[in-house]
Amino acid sequence: MAARKPMLGHKIRRLRRDREVTQALLAERLGISASYLNLIESNQRPVTVEILLKLGQIFDLDLASFAEDEGERLVGGLSEVFGDPLFATPRPGTAGLKRQDIIDLAAQAPAAAEAVLALYQAYREGRETLRLLAEQRSAPDGALAESASPLDEVRDWVQSHGHHFPELETAAEEIWQAGAIEPGALFPGLIRYLDEELTLRVKVMPVEVMGPVRRRYDRHGRRILLSEMLPLPSRSFHLAVQIALIKYRALLDEMVAPVGFSGPAASRLGRIVLANYLAGAVMMPYDRFWRAATALRYDIEVLQSRFEASFEQVSVRLTTLQRQGAKGVPFFLIRSDKAGNVSKRLGATNSAFARMGGACPLWILPDAFRSPGRVQTQLAELPDGSRWFTIARTVSKPGAGFRAQGQSFALALGCEIAHAAQLVYADGIDLAADEAAAPIGLHCRLCERPDCDQRAFPPLNHVLSVDENLRGATPYQFTPAA
Repeated sequence: MAARKPMLGHKIRRLRRDREVTQALLAERLGISASYLNLIESNQRPVTVEILLKLGQIFDLDLASFAEDEGERLVGGLSEVFGDPLFATPRPGTAGLKRQDIIDLAAQAPAAAEAVLALYQAYREGRETLRLLAEQRSAPDGALAESASPLDEVRDWVQSHGHHFPELETAAEEIWQAGAIEPGALFPGLIRYLDEELTLRVKVMPVEVMGPVRRRYDRHGRRILLSEMLPLPSRSFHLAVQIALIKYRALLDEMVAPVGFSGPAASRLGRIVLANYLAGAVMMPYDRFWRAATALRYDIEVLQSRFEASFEQVSVRLTTLQRQGAKGVPFFLIRSDKAGNVSKRLGATNSAFARMGGACPLWILPDAFRSPGRVQTQLAELPDGSRWFTIARTVSKPGAGFRAQGQSFALALGCEIAHAAQLVYADGIDLAADEAAAPIGLHCRLCERPDCDQRAFPPLNHVLSVDENLRGATPYQFTPAA
């Protein structure tokens, strides 16, 4: 059989375009017609040795590498791609890909074939990344090998400290002493502190001036401007945050510098998180708050009134009570919107919830939106057998009037079942009863419960099994992957 002449049209067309040579000009330099060159570039005519030699002279080519037929490589790569189970079942009305289709794609559209290979490689890498993340995120410590974003970097760093920073607790005590702040008079005490210690005035501004902005530091005017839409607990919080950013800037920088964040965005976020922590410690001084929380058995509503704080502020503060000799219950906290997007994730315990959020529809967090403002409770069991006690309630953020409504979130505060009896919310619940625990998961793609009637997706690393004659709680039947 005669040797097959190389079909290099796609290479010639790509080379010509890269060198910005027109088809007519190249045809003239090769001594052939433009129509014949068009046939060559369309792989409808082979490239003769004479034309190949002329191409080498015109473009200064390594003819050995240029003439190498890449068709077989493309066909082999595409065969692997389309052999993936992803393409095993053809779409209705189609017969599926045949080998000749793959050969034609490689020959007629090699650039498209290369794009398909690159896309499939990205798909495989993404699938592998998801598998690794699933394994890492379902690990007992909930740790990730690498943070996915500056926000995750900061969250992981805070988590590594158990959400407790003694230096900031000390700074909060200094503010109370320097400002001679009295319990029950926090807001005026902070205003006095700002005036006497930092020569800053506080002014509450109308919403038509502030718009959606809640706090503005007017450096040149030596003022802190607060929106009139902020309730009293939020006004106190924002003043305390501003004190932290000004008076204790050096301390915040000193705490952030050694962490080794990936960039300035993460460092700034870390500084803001620390300032927020300090503000919470100012509003609820550690010793007095810890004694009240344990005596009241963590009754958040009472703590709100006693410390002039919001439900969310008290809940966040409860996650920080980890001082040696005066520890509280190790809580985790999750805040999500109606779509399940987690915007706050804190905790003194390495809870699985603390990374995966409230994605499971059987967990109590999404149910909070059904009864706004009401505390709900749940004893839940994860697939690994661990049990957690959780309370959930909606919280809201102020808006800027009728045309700019505030935000609504669901907030969950929970702990391991071993600590649940210390909470007033667990009274009347048989914490030892198996039937009292609701079986939940972290996320459909990570949960392996086969009998969940709320499942939206089959789990990762499992093979989907489809039986036309069998229907369970959901259409998904699956078995572990080999």
